[in-house]
Amino acid sequence: MTSEQIARMVVAGESATLEFKSTTGTRREAVMTVCAMLNQQGGHVLFGVTPQGDVVGQQVNERTIEELSAEIGRIDPPAFPTIERIPVTQEQEIIVVAVNPGPARPYQYRGASYRRVGNTTLAMPTEEYNRVLLERMHSEQRWENQPAIGWSIQDLDEAEIRRTVENAIRRGRLDDPGTREPAELLRGLGLFRGGVLCRAAVVLFGNTERIEYEMPQCLLRVARFQGTDRTEFLDNRQFHGNTFSLLKAAESFLRQTLPIAGRIEAGRFERIDEPLFPPLATREALANALCHRDYSVGGGSVGVAVYDDRLEITSSGALHFGLTPEKLFAPHESLPWNPLIARTFFRCGIIEQWGRGTLKMAELTASAGLPSPEIEDVGGCVTVRFRHDKTPVRLAAEPRATGWRMMDDPDSRQQAILDLLYHADRPLALREIRAQLPPSVSARQLKRALARLKERGLAASTGRGVSARWKHIQRQ
Repeated sequence: MTSEQIARMVVAGESATLEFKSTTGTRREAVMTVCAMLNQQGGHVLFGVTPQGDVVGQQVNERTIEELSAEIGRIDPPAFPTIERIPVTQEQEIIVVAVNPGPARPYQYRGASYRRVGNTTLAMPTEEYNRVLLERMHSEQRWENQPAIGWSIQDLDEAEIRRTVENAIRRGRLDDPGTREPAELLRGLGLFRGGVLCRAAVVLFGNTERIEYEMPQCLLRVARFQGTDRTEFLDNRQFHGNTFSLLKAAESFLRQTLPIAGRIEAGRFERIDEPLFPPLATREALANALCHRDYSVGGGSVGVAVYDDRLEITSSGALHFGLTPEKLFAPHESLPWNPLIARTFFRCGIIEQWGRGTLKMAELTASAGLPSPEIEDVGGCVTVRFRHDKTPVRLAAEPRATGWRMMDDPDSRQQAILDLLYHADRPLALREIRAQLPPSVSARQLKRALARLKERGLAASTGRGVSARWKHIQRQ
């Protein structure tokens, strides 16, 4: 560093990353700042510059550097910032301590930890210290990569494991292992090590019956409220299961519950009915909630709440690694709290791009003419909130306290069935379609609706009778 560079830095003034000290006589206070910079963005401490920004320098000898180095040596864990001497006159020098963000945060100096707030060094609160310590340990020891004691591959959904790997291979995100044995597939996903399943494998593929009793935090809560507060329920349900089953349950609930907005396009006879919120945006929010939440909270869950004016998706846990709601809507690194779960979601295509989930949600809602999603990190929960200011054309199978709304309108039945076929990952049998419709829809009404969809070129079937399977047809 040159004296000209020092002069430019001094002109900018003290900040979160720059501190002035007149002499090394204040080295204790200076090393507190070094500790704070290690815990945050890094920075520089300049000895020989007054707090007012006057470059005065000081006399420096080998003992000066030794005493400063010894004081820095009191930082725990050990840190090694660069110490440089810059002449300003024949007898005076500036000492520059350059600090990089520490890789082993949180750091302590003389038994206390520090942080920078503006140009001030303050003691780090215990709660923040514990959070940063947890984040440091996270790369090696976290809830998802610990052994799932008492669980075996026989306790997992082997069909879901194979389906996940097939999707990953098809998308080019996993090499074909040449086998479909569950143990080898799980090993390739990093979920089966040394003959032991990790907890992430159970969260991703565990059988519902056992999960409900042994991992109650694998829980999805869904609700439809009357109005804009929680005074009156129209629907309130809970689901236990692995992440794939919970994602399907959440998407099914949204298809059945969210308002449908209609629009007319020039040159088209039929009105276009679309979900009020873009399904890809809500799917991204659900996937983020499932793979970034804190599974170590035994009473935790993912919540989906639909109000008249908004949709809220909430997950247990807080934002980590310095991420804030504001930073999530700017380009940022992907820093998943559960990297094994997140990597599996990415490989099978549930998450499309690392670090772009929130940006994608904002782009999709903007394209739909909706406000940007809101993110809130309060009370140990992260909430993603979608708002709207549109008047819905109709509600898709709106539930009531005593059950589902009667779907007397044949068009409503067809729309609900078409939604199910569109979002299904395979052709569905009649019994599977009927199981996801309101009880008021009879088998005869279902067959009539399917026949009408087939006539309109929107659905097709293979097989006959009970072996028939139905799928959606995308119009060109």
